[in-house]
Amino acid sequence: MIRSKALLLLAAAMLPLGAHAKPAAPAKAGPGMSQPAPQVQPMGPVKGAPRLLVAIAVDQFSADLFAQYRSHFTGGLARLAGGMAFPAGYQSHAATETCPGHSTILTGMHPARTGIIANTWIDQSVARGKKAVYCAEDETKQAADPKDYVASAGHLLVPTLGERMKAVWPTSRNVAVSGKDRGALMMGGHAIDQVYWWKGKGFATLEGRTLAPEALAENRSLEGVLAQGAPGFALPAWCGAHDRAIALGGGAPASGGVGIANSLTAAAPAPTPSGFSVGTGRFAMAAGDANAFRASPRLDRATLDLATELVDSMKLGKGAAPDMLSVSLSVTDFVGHAYGTEGAEMCIQMQQLDLALGDFFKALDDRHVDYAVVLTADHGGFDLPERLREQALPAAQRAAASLLPDQISAAVAAKLGMEAKDLILGDGAFGDFWVNKAVPADQKAKVVEAAKAVLMVQPQVEAVFTASELAAAPAPKGSPETWSLLDRARASYYAPLSGDFVVVLKRGVVPVVRPMPGIVATHGSAWDYDRRVPILFWRAGMTPFEQPNPVETVDIAPSLAGLIGLKVPEGTFDGRCLDLDAGPGTTCGATN
Repeated sequence: MIRSKALLLLAAAMLPLGAHAKPAAPAKAGPGMSQPAPQVQPMGPVKGAPRLLVAIAVDQFSADLFAQYRSHFTGGLARLAGGMAFPAGYQSHAATETCPGHSTILTGMHPARTGIIANTWIDQSVARGKKAVYCAEDETKQAADPKDYVASAGHLLVPTLGERMKAVWPTSRNVAVSGKDRGALMMGGHAIDQVYWWKGKGFATLEGRTLAPEALAENRSLEGVLAQGAPGFALPAWCGAHDRAIALGGGAPASGGVGIANSLTAAAPAPTPSGFSVGTGRFAMAAGDANAFRASPRLDRATLDLATELVDSMKLGKGAAPDMLSVSLSVTDFVGHAYGTEGAEMCIQMQQLDLALGDFFKALDDRHVDYAVVLTADHGGFDLPERLREQALPAAQRAAASLLPDQISAAVAAKLGMEAKDLILGDGAFGDFWVNKAVPADQKAKVVEAAKAVLMVQPQVEAVFTASELAAAPAPKGSPETWSLLDRARASYYAPLSGDFVVVLKRGVVPVVRPMPGIVATHGSAWDYDRRVPILFWRAGMTPFEQPNPVETVDIAPSLAGLIGLKVPEGTFDGRCLDLDAGPGTTCGATN
């Protein structure tokens, strides 16, 4: 529902973070909200500025993965590593998930201001039976397929860099392509010329829009691959150390040398994850298996191919004003979830990602476009605990079922003498939890207090923060590596949507209670293995530089704005402008 206070809320989102930290009467976000035009002065682009900005997000590409495989990169990642490299940047907030992470990259703001607190949250006020709301949906609309949803950027409260560019230079084009709708929409925003993501068996776009010829052509080119299937990828020699089976949850490893055995229990082995082969070739695709295509290096390459085709058809980088191209590559995340971060499958994915990016950059070179690139990630990732226990983290473990909402509800209900069913609502074993709205106001505080007491005696729980504690906390400042857990949770806290309390698990606890095909490992924690990501800038002629000190993903938007001379009001961004030393287009002062 579009609320009457939407414009006031969005205006508040444009204030400096300190001014925004405690809104007097916050209104809930709603899909379909119009975005206010940024307060900028009409101007021409800075002389010598790049004509095309390319922002690439590699889903679940942690700083650890970048460091681990850096010496093997020979393609696009090697090129970027030779530019201006910040190998240990930060997604500073606690909710290290895809949607919040993508929302920081081109807005320059933490989730507390973007309004994107998680991939999914509980909104008990929505007018439907299902109260879980997806970050990139318009829950006020009914999809044609009752199992589907209407994709939307409506929950994103603030403009993206591409939108700011269009507001100043109306001829500027803002384009986004991704393997996931939330990746494309959180980087592209609302005022977007072309936006595509992989859905089912091809690329899709927003409701009410038709696919451009380039997207139709890309889908047609992939029909044969999907129909015929494809062999697996060869294992590079340098991946050999990762080629061993790991038993999940006890039991013997599966045969065939697959990177992860799918034996969940000794008595009842689980089937091979849909879309993944068991044998010498990884990512082999059976005829008609679109899931296998989606979760293989082929999807990243198809995403980059479509991005290249859009560069051609829209003549990106050739106009009077600079253009914005956002590309979110999703396969690293799919592989991390299905196989963990340390298996042979991830090793192959790192090689193929590097090669695909190399071909993409060469295609841009061949088109003689003056472009600047930034590559980062929406969050990091953590390996499956069974393998971690064999390696560097013997204390790694899976979250206990006692941390799930129904178990917390039962414990709190027993403590307070209340009805247990749906007393506490949530979306897993950590993060935000909500008290059922049917609980009277005078009882709600007691429920929250009891839940915190129940959780803090759990051996896997590090901290529990209530909404009142988060609301009272100041906006975090300073280096993100020194932020407390409260600071990290505060950067993810948006009062109208966030939970009544937030649970932070101990380091090394993976919040996948029971592994299943396709989901054996995950991310989302407040710890640095999920927060630290590479931030790599490159432009032809840039002076190579590497900075080990931490920077944040919220620094990307102001830095790119400075590079093209886009002026915005002081205090707009949570991040700061980094001097990219990329020639005459570098004007950090232009953002003030």
